Amino acid sequence: MKRASSVTGIGVLISAVLAMASGCNGDSENYAAKDKAFDLPANITKLNAAGSTFLGPLFLRWSSNYEKGHGMIVDYSPIGSGAGLTQLKEKRLTFAATDAPLTDGELKDFPPLVQVPVTAGPLCVAYNLEGLAAPLKLTGSTLAAIYAGQIKDWQDPTIARENSGLTLPRTAITVVHRQDGSGTTAIFTNYLSAVSQTWSSTAGHGLTVPWPVGLGENGSSAVLNTVRKTPGAIGYFELSYAKEAKLPVASIQNKAGEFVAPTPDSAALAIAAFDDELIKDPRTPIVDPPKTAKGAYPITGLSFILIPRDNGKPGELKQFKQFVAFCLADGQNDAEAMSYTRLPTPVLQQGLALLGQLTENGKPIT
Repeated sequence: MKRASSVTGIGVLISAVLAMASGCNGDSENYAAKDKAFDLPANITKLNAAGSTFLGPLFLRWSSNYEKGHGMIVDYSPIGSGAGLTQLKEKRLTFAATDAPLTDGELKDFPPLVQVPVTAGPLCVAYNLEGLAAPLKLTGSTLAAIYAGQIKDWQDPTIARENSGLTLPRTAITVVHRQDGSGTTAIFTNYLSAVSQTWSSTAGHGLTVPWPVGLGENGSSAVLNTVRKTPGAIGYFELSYAKEAKLPVASIQNKAGEFVAPTPDSAALAIAAFDDELIKDPRTPIVDPPKTAKGAYPITGLSFILIPRDNGKPGELKQFKQFVAFCLADGQNDAEAMSYTRLPTPVLQQGLALLGQLTENGKPIT
């Protein structure tokens, strides 16, 4: 995509970029980094933001829809949760986005922040295997063993048992993972740690982990492209990316013993299983829900925006508060249409309450 030097209609630019982001080239997370240089009309306010690749396509849609009636654009760069948090700490952003909210201990390294959940969704496991008559099925322990390098071939007896009736290719498994600081990785490795004590005690979980094997890539689109061009590859990323690229995704076994495909509805069932915990703390991980959660997809996560509580810029946080309120209301329809999961009402109410903590010069924003 060429850099745009100027535009007279920001909505036109956003629409064009959205069309590109919806294509199947896997480059949807790169649009913001490549389109920084344009001149804004005087009546348009621009807020700079960066972080989660999971949220990249959705922020593009939200910004496009909100700008039409409010004269504000969010210029969002999906550079990964870790890089977004670094830029927020350096005071280069209005807000950052992450799929791995900060713990109380981590918050001490930042100025006072508000963490607001804005959407959720399933993290899918995609693969490049020719000729399968049905979607691949994987248990959590098998997936952990693949990423640990203990299962190395697609005809391994363990995979064959979980896929009775499917003819699996005699192909080596190529593991693909994120190497940059990634909230997507945090969700995925939280799940692997939950289902495998071996994984938990070795690689563990977080924005980055010491991967035992595999090819490391920066960004979800790079993981997607490597999986797409590599026979026998397996990788993890957001469902919207897999749908755009038309890559098959595995059904993952939940604690109820069901092999469940990643969908907004199956992710919603996972979220519902943690209602009580989320009411107490929306940062609660929601991977591997209990066996009572029938139909729940087990690799699911919430995504957050992180906002300085009082950034010292008159009027900016008031505009931003209105934008986030839109994301938590009408914006949930956009999320659902793009294969994200609508936040349940208690979590939405928590998000709105957290917005109430924002201040300007120490005074509540009204």
